Amino acid sequence: MSIRVVVADDQALVRRGFAMILRVHHDIEVVAEAGTGLEAIEAARRHRPDVILMDIRMPEMDGLEATSRILQEADWGPRVLILTTFDPDEYVYKALRSGASGFVLKDIPPEQLATAVRTVAEGGTLLAPSITRRFIDRFAERRIPNTAVAARLERLTGREREIMTAVARGASNAEIAEQFVIGAATVKSHVSSILTKFGLRDRIQIVIFAYESGLVEAGDHDVGH
Repeated sequence: MSIRVVVADDQALVRRGFAMILRVHHDIEVVAEAGTGLEAIEAARRHRPDVILMDIRMPEMDGLEATSRILQEADWGPRVLILTTFDPDEYVYKALRSGASGFVLKDIPPEQLATAVRTVAEGGTLLAPSITRRFIDRFAERRIPNTAVAARLERLTGREREIMTAVARGASNAEIAEQFVIGAATVKSHVSSILTKFGLRDRIQIVIFAYESGLVEAGDHDVGH
């Protein structure tokens, strides 16, 4: 089955360029284009895409609000990939916090765009754990831990707490398995349990949750990471 994609960007040339790049791939179908956040929401409702390429700065409603609304009301599990012309900024942070699965710069090489779409469509995130950690660091250091979020940490078992900390510090599942001398499948099971307990979508949200709860502080990294 093909991956159904909506491309949302207020610049027509950019939007159509991305659509043209994706349409050459037999496993990807661009089902709609949108020029505003409101149009993106309507396109998502009408076409129920697997992936939405979402620009942040758009008229009527920005991509941040559109991302949040789409993911809150969708009952089919779409993935949002943020498009940005800049290095990760506060808007991208908020979009990831709202449930976006990663971001790509608008000057991404054409051959990498389809790979990015496939990655998030398959449930992956488009940020390596170590990159996620460095990115979140830039904004978490300006925040005071949220006591309401911190209170929810009580739902974790001791091992889940350890694994959440390791994920937030940028460790991969293989590294976590080695660190705690457990199997990779066990790590995956613990990560899935953490996602379920807090209603999180992916590892990016685990990282953000860990920082906002105060479980991990900015600059608090394992030696060697």
